[in-house]
Amino acid sequence: MADELILHHYDASPFSEKVRVLFGIKGLAWRSVIQPVIMPKPELVPLTGGYRRIPVMQVGADVYCDTQVIMAEILRRTGDAGFDRGAAFAVNLWADRLFFPPSIAVIFGEIGDNVPEAFKKDREKLSGRPFDVEGFKAAAMPARTQWRAMASWIDHALGDQPFLGGEAPSLADVSAYMNVWWVGGAAPAVADTLLAGLDRATAWRARVRALGHGTRAEMSPAEALEAAKASQPDPYTEHDDAEPLGLKPGQAVRVMADDYGREPIAGTLVAANPGRAVIARDDPQLGRLHVHFPRAGYVLQAA
Repeated sequence: MADELILHHYDASPFSEKVRVLFGIKGLAWRSVIQPVIMPKPELVPLTGGYRRIPVMQVGADVYCDTQVIMAEILRRTGDAGFDRGAAFAVNLWADRLFFPPSIAVIFGEIGDNVPEAFKKDREKLSGRPFDVEGFKAAAMPARTQWRAMASWIDHALGDQPFLGGEAPSLADVSAYMNVWWVGGAAPAVADTLLAGLDRATAWRARVRALGHGTRAEMSPAEALEAAKASQPDPYTEHDDAEPLGLKPGQAVRVMADDYGREPIAGTLVAANPGRAVIARDDPQLGRLHVHFPRAGYVLQAA
């Protein structure tokens, strides 16, 4: 179906877990397309124009890159006006940019010796830095201190409420849960140690886990490409006339992440506003695609 929510992910992906939990909270049905953990990703990059990070969400010929715009699109489609109120998207950026780095050090300081060489080389290309297992080990103890400090913020923020959003879960819960889930899955004994005494955060982790992932049905990468080929992108006209860069629809542009995985994606600007930039691409096999990126954390510039 043209309006199916298709998530390109892999099961161990921490960023994908945010989207899967949001599907669970919303009770949504979705199609699961498992993509490789490392490059090459020949059945993903034709959709994105070169963007290789996971997850990517697809709805027909519309492609959403980065959890920030993926979750915003899910909320737009489900019409929940209160789910992302308050500081929810700020919590999301905190989870991505400040909570995630100590999670990396904690995990790979613990399991780095068992990581395949192919994974190390792939992540070196993605980050532009060496995958230094000894460096992770050296950083692991200071990172554990940072990680527990941030987990304690969650514990404190919960107060007497079951969720960060109050009686019902919110985008803040989805975002904050990612790092707790990832460390808990990759290094469970370490996670239990770091959460010791943080009883509210520990109980909250169990409550978020119990929300599930909605209704998942598997789909092959080839089927997802066919779905894009058989569809036309939805019109998107929410352009900001006060766009700070003065960019206009129809202009040739490039988009890239500002932290890692900085491959520039070229296309024609459909619209840009404070929340997202949408570019049109014409793929020789798939036809016209609209690729959506967040503005925060990404660079949009004239080509």
